[in-house]
Amino acid sequence: MTHHILKANCKTVHLGGFSHQLEPALIINSGDSVDVETYTGYYLYDQAPKDFLTPEFLEICHNLPPERKVGLGPHLLTGPIYINDAQPGDVLEIILENIYPSLSMGFNSIRRGWGALPEEFTEPKLNFLPLDLEKKIAEFPPQSGIKIPLQPFFGILGVATENTQRSSIPPGSYGGNIDCRELQIGSRIFLPVFVPGGLFSIGDGHSAQGDGEIDVTAIETSMNGTIKINLRRDLQLNSPIAETPTDIISLGFGKTLDEAFESALRQMINWLEKDIGLSAEDAYVLCSIAVNFHITQVVNIPNKGVHGMLPKSILPKSRYILG
Repeated sequence: MTHHILKANCKTVHLGGFSHQLEPALIINSGDSVDVETYTGYYLYDQAPKDFLTPEFLEICHNLPPERKVGLGPHLLTGPIYINDAQPGDVLEIILENIYPSLSMGFNSIRRGWGALPEEFTEPKLNFLPLDLEKKIAEFPPQSGIKIPLQPFFGILGVATENTQRSSIPPGSYGGNIDCRELQIGSRIFLPVFVPGGLFSIGDGHSAQGDGEIDVTAIETSMNGTIKINLRRDLQLNSPIAETPTDIISLGFGKTLDEAFESALRQMINWLEKDIGLSAEDAYVLCSIAVNFHITQVVNIPNKGVHGMLPKSILPKSRYILG
């Protein structure tokens, strides 16, 4: 097993989406770990305070090559990472070993035409929020005494598909802009592979977010972390599933919340059938009495997200095979 360091620069990041035609930023083997560096705020760096900027980030903003701009999304992603021997039909296990803000400043932005109430909050608004990395809090509004605990995670964890260019905005079977705040340190996400090498990318760091992400952004933060990537040929998935230290998480996406909820529910039922050995009817009942469903996000057009959480404490370990 090899440990890699993947710094963010003009050759190792890409903007706006995913593409299988991108040159890999790094090639690794299954079981390798990677220290990753990510930046955020590409389209508003010229409005940012000094605490939000580094020379490396400014170099990316000024000189990112056209071939690294592959979609209409706002996200600056680090990658893609090519995993040797990964083939369509395989599954990538991404273990989130460490996640931490690299700068003591983040931002939140209301964007015209976006968010949960776009016809009510029509004026753009950009707030830069200082982060107290020692106390692990942010205060908003300023001087209000309202302290938000920092719970950092990566909003985007995704792989390339056969689409030449795919926007980074909507999540889907490939992962992508999931924005699930449960995926913090110690969590794992399992992603289906669609193209040789998987071509995994990561970014969209969030220091804090409420379920729903209702104004279209969280505390957007340049974020570093350590991930480990395993190739799992013992699993078969057609949509992402995740695990935290306490829960199994099904991830559902759809154009409406009803569709997203049904997708998350069906995924949980399928997992309980295949991995725990329950009948479909028993799995359906268990979801009603033991699984908690949450709105993940409502703003990543065109797909909304719902996630279901099944406590691992109720499962017999002898029949639990994700580990």
